[in-house]
Amino acid sequence: MLAEAHRRVERDTDCVVAFAETHGRPRTEALLTGLEQVPHRRLEHGGVTVAETDLDAVLARRPRVALVGEFAHANAPGSRNAERRQDVEERVREASGIESATLLERAGDVEPWTCAGRAGRGRPVERPEDADVQVPVGDHMAPTLTGRVPPAEDRRVLAAFAAQAAVVLDRRRLREQTDRALALAEGNRIRTTLLAAVSHDPRTPPAGIKAAVSSLRSEDVERSDEDRAELLEGIEDGADRLDHLVGNLLDTFRLHTGTVTPLMRGTDLDEVVPRALGGVPEHTVVLDVPETLPVVDADPGPLERAMANVIENAVKYSPPGERVPVAASAFADGVEVRVVDRGPGLSDEAEGRIFAPFQRHGDAPRGSGVGLGLAVARGVTEAMGGTLNADDTPGGGLTMTLTLRAADARPEDGPDDSGRGLVTAQDERRTS
Repeated sequence: MLAEAHRRVERDTDCVVAFAETHGRPRTEALLTGLEQVPHRRLEHGGVTVAETDLDAVLARRPRVALVGEFAHANAPGSRNAERRQDVEERVREASGIESATLLERAGDVEPWTCAGRAGRGRPVERPEDADVQVPVGDHMAPTLTGRVPPAEDRRVLAAFAAQAAVVLDRRRLREQTDRALALAEGNRIRTTLLAAVSHDPRTPPAGIKAAVSSLRSEDVERSDEDRAELLEGIEDGADRLDHLVGNLLDTFRLHTGTVTPLMRGTDLDEVVPRALGGVPEHTVVLDVPETLPVVDADPGPLERAMANVIENAVKYSPPGERVPVAASAFADGVEVRVVDRGPGLSDEAEGRIFAPFQRHGDAPRGSGVGLGLAVARGVTEAMGGTLNADDTPGGGLTMTLTLRAADARPEDGPDDSGRGLVTAQDERRTS
């Protein structure tokens, strides 16, 4: 900037330095030599004398060019403006005599004009004919000015800026239309897949429940206590599967509509993770969650739901008789939970979409869900500021790693709010 000032002075341009801070740099100080500098204002702030741009002195001097360094600077209290950029804007308005600039546009020849953008403190302009200066760009856009009428060469510059503004606005509209189209297409895909899912999968558990109940109520067959217990177990299992399925469908809806707002607090993993095992058979999981782990920053209810989905997925794909290790450990400023299965694993292509909704991989058993568990688990985990990733298990299988930030305080430091938090489908049924 200072080198350019010297070149302009050599061409007899009236150029002054309104503000330049050297910060003790010899080269900067040398470049200031030979340039006219407008004296700074001296202000007292916090017991320290600070130098600020003397805007009144610059305006009184009325140079052709005024140099202002450190444009992004907050002025000291007592200055004419809060920020240095406002000093420059005022200097420009003073030099040009322009009070305001408004960019007007309309959709068609007979449509009313609307304001696409406005700057300055002059009177509002609603139509091009209300302004002192207008430079039409096509039939549907008109930059307008109020105040002094600029010379012809400046109006040509205004027209060039207006043409660029028109390009920017067109690109913005195109991007918004593309975003809306993509969102609509994704919404339609989700709705179509959801309709296909709910038209079949939720019918399986109620069908089994109804068949078991009908069998129990039948008086034509004499059943032993063992048979009755087996039928009751089938009813309970079907109800749990239906509860799990409906919960995941509702949680997916919440995630896609952006209504997931966790209530974070210090949470002990050694209390939450064991509760997540309720949906898997006994002796299918090996749990290693030390009580000495740091407290994590999480919402306990959704965290339990996410862990349950990950663990149930690992148990579902593990070979019969193979127990699933679930181990938690501390690292850096957080805690990670690793869930390891020895199932068939995933191809590179499948790993890229395993967390997408409605994805079922390999030979998943019928009635095992609609492919929402991992999508819900990742969505809820990320809503709490954590991560959930999948990697190959050495020797075969898949390892899910859930990480969360460590909390600053333990839960006992505050009131017991175990009943509060992000409301999931399961939480609603528990409290109803």
